[in-house]
Amino acid sequence: MLLAAGLGSRLRPLTDLCAKPLVPVGDRPVLAHILDRLRDGGVERVVVNAHHRAGDVTAFARRDGRGILVSEEEELLGTAGGVARAKDMLGSGDVVVWNADILARVDVGLLVRAHKAAAAEATLVVRPRAVGQGNVGVDAAGRIVRLRAQRVADEAHGGEFVPVHVLGAGLRQRVPERGCLIGDVYIPALVRGATIRAFTHDLPWHDVGSVGSYLAANLAWLDDRHLESWVGDGARVQGTVGLARTLLGSGASAVGAGALARCVVWPGCTATAPLADAVVADGLIVRAGA
Repeated sequence: MLLAAGLGSRLRPLTDLCAKPLVPVGDRPVLAHILDRLRDGGVERVVVNAHHRAGDVTAFARRDGRGILVSEEEELLGTAGGVARAKDMLGSGDVVVWNADILARVDVGLLVRAHKAAAAEATLVVRPRAVGQGNVGVDAAGRIVRLRAQRVADEAHGGEFVPVHVLGAGLRQRVPERGCLIGDVYIPALVRGATIRAFTHDLPWHDVGSVGSYLAANLAWLDDRHLESWVGDGARVQGTVGLARTLLGSGASAVGAGALARCVVWPGCTATAPLADAVVADGLIVRAGA
């Protein structure tokens, strides 16, 4: 289940042009990167919910050709409500849940196997931190004992919840038609003594929810491929322009004189140098921190 029904408020005005899960990171949209992770992990049935610019998501699903099912929500139902509404599309059993604005190199197959081996009611991907830090606490046996402010036992270390998790079949029966998976499902389960496990993921991850974090995700994409900059198919760079840590989408153009530094230029758009720390999209120049 890919949770993609958010409004994308922090990423506006970019999300006025494109649904947040479809903003490009490197050579393809965020949603395509996540789908590759899921497919590599053996997930065959994928449902994505959509609300803001739902037509964008539906069109992507058709183009992708991998049988993605789209659950359109006329009104926002929350993370729990999104899963509940899609129950028939998802079928029975455990469900991998992934926030569709999150890029993380999670081994989904290993996550699912760890969940089954532990016979847990849910398994959350957690990046370890010091005791008391982060929004999760984990005991010495790998059980989650703190979520947000709710603590049920002493922790061996803290952690940062990466919004990727396995929701067990049993807990699915308790998911409300509206509400939050953490606040309305996992925290009550923790209080009643349910076994919720942590799956350690000690690698960086990115939330593309703001302009700054979106730029950071693109720069990380370059780093993962040991690239200084990237120029998509059919893109043009004027001889008076230098690219420094910049991504130029397919069919885009770089004109002017000077450097484009730490910029993302969407496919088919034109960026004029000099420019730094900005996203260029359909006539917009959106700077980090704006």
